[in-house]
Order: sequence, then C-alpha cells, then structure tokens
Amino acid sequence: MTKKSLIVSPEERARPLNIAGFSITVLAAGEQTGGYEIFHQVGPEGTGPGPHFHPWDESFFVLRGEVVCGVDDLETLVKPGALVHISGNTTHWYRFGESGGEILSMTSCEGASHMYEDFDREGSWENPNRDHLVQLAAKHGQVVVDSHD
Repeated sequence: MTKKSLIVSPEERARPLNIAGFSITVLAAGEQTGGYEIFHQVGPEGTGPGPHFHPWDESFFVLRGEVVCGVDDLETLVKPGALVHISGNTTHWYRFGESGGEILSMTSCEGASHMYEDFDREGSWENPNRDHLVQLAAKHGQVVVDSHD
C-alpha cells in the first residue's frame, strides 16, 4: 500500500457509528494512514466501554466534558485538555461524566476501526446483546474483562 497525505473536511467524514449509546466517527482508518487510526467520540453521561484490553496502544485527548477512566487498578477523572495514553494489552475503561463528553482518540495500528464498524452494523443498541459484542470484540483481538461492580 502507498501512503498518501490525507485531509478530511467535516463534509467528507464518515457517518458516526453507534456503539452502545455513544458515537465514534472514524476520522482516519489504518488503510488510509498506513497504520495508526484516529477517532472522534461523543457520548452522553454514563456511556463508554467497560473494562477491556487489546494489542494496540490507545490514547485519547479530552475535548469537552469530564471522563472517568480506569487503567489497571487506577481510576481517575480527566477534564478537557488532558491526555490519557494506554499501552497495548493493558486493561482499561472509561465513562463520559456529567453532561456527557467528547474525546479525540488514536490507536497505534489498524484494527479498532473494523471492530467499531462491526459493532455498529451488527449491534442492536436499544437492547445490546453483551455476549454477541464480546464475540465481535474477540474477532478483532480485543478481550472484554468481566467487571465485578
């Protein structure tokens, strides 16, 4: 594959994908960049992925609102302007805080975009089937960790 420069205007963006109550827009997929991926994520209060890990590194920058996130045994509240980096194969999760939130995220390699597309295409977001989502995640190298809240 030959990498090329990429400019994506708001009018050219892919449609937001519905991922269990929050949205993820793929701004740049791995096949466009030659590796890494960039996403815009927006969600109402309380939405976000539960504990999981995957082989790719992931970083996110908080644009708006507050985000409660956990990395291994550390839980913290991050606010606009904060950057969070999670190394591959590290258990992590996040939830958008009061009044919802908005983040810009990036992964170190191709993979997440395909998983998000599968979630959006095959999920029933009014009543998501957790077992089905776990199977879809596993297909892409992501492991969902049971939480014992």
